[in-house]
Amino acid sequence: MTNLLTVDDEDIKYDPNHLLDTLIKRLTLKNDAALSRALEVAPPVISKIRHKRLPVGASLLIRMHEISDLSIKDLRDLMGDRRAKFRISDKQFKPKTNDIKV
Repeated sequence: MTNLLTVDDEDIKYDPNHLLDTLIKRLTLKNDAALSRALEVAPPVISKIRHKRLPVGASLLIRMHEISDLSIKDLRDLMGDRRAKFRISDKQFKPKTNDIKV
């Protein structure tokens, strides 16, 4: 059996199709409709991800992990996400200051 997680090319760009196709093969499903049922999402969600109109969100990534037993890192690698960390700006956590004058 070939290892579906082996990716040699470091120049791979974001491609959710590779991730979806790998999940279909690994779970021995027939098509995107079967994958959407396995992931418990509506079929248009898979279509929008395939056409890069919708990103693979955290909750969907976790669901993919649960049904495939692949690690989150492996799933991210399959779609071409090579970031080591996710960074959040300081500004997102600062409360808004309202200058109220009396």
